[in-house]
Amino acid sequence: MSYDFPSATPHGEIVEIFPDVFHLTGSVDMMPGMRISRAMTILREGTSLTLISPIRLSTEGLTALDALGRVENIVKLGAYHLGAQNGLDDPFYVDRYGAKYWALEGMEHQGGLTTDHLLQVDGEMPLADLSFFRYETSNLPEGLFVLNREGGILISADSLQNWTEPDAFFSDIAAERMGQAGFFKPANIGPEWMRFCAPDPNEFQRVAALPFRHLLPSHGTPLLDHAKEALAETLAKTLAP
Repeated sequence: MSYDFPSATPHGEIVEIFPDVFHLTGSVDMMPGMRISRAMTILREGTSLTLISPIRLSTEGLTALDALGRVENIVKLGAYHLGAQNGLDDPFYVDRYGAKYWALEGMEHQGGLTTDHLLQVDGEMPLADLSFFRYETSNLPEGLFVLNREGGILISADSLQNWTEPDAFFSDIAAERMGQAGFFKPANIGPEWMRFCAPDPNEFQRVAALPFRHLLPSHGTPLLDHAKEALAETLAKTLAP
């Protein structure tokens, strides 16, 4: 299948959140006039890089990425992620670096990609200190990583977000509409993901029991040190009977 790699859209710089754990905020055009932000997590183990929810970077951004190490793994944590834009930049990185593609069973991919490694609970992971959580009742496959560093780092796709306000990568109309839809809340359960994927609310008690202090979402800013407490507060408000 032929696939035209989408061009890079505006993005920020790679920021080291913890040693060998990096975060970058970028953007995506959902439709004309509707630009929102998205985020990529980069994990380093030795000289090997793992990109989670990849974002195509500019030439300067790719130079900065290459200075960190060698991209060897591309990870797709959610099937709903960004809706129709799901995984749009994954083929670029697999092609550019010959990287291995990690995804959940039942996912479909852009550009004719096939899964090299299935993400499964207690299965093989791209890094030694990662563990995997899967939502068992979601209408579309969705998972979380827990990185066993710094007291536990939870890494999410669409299910858990931390947009507290529209950032510089939002268009005005996108900021207005997504504000009305309830996206701008700390430690938020993704509103559209929740509506479309309709997981059993009891799933979130399993999430809350995971060993973590920090959250690196694919939508929003890193939530550091008190992510577990913030998520517990969200669950108490959102899922109360």
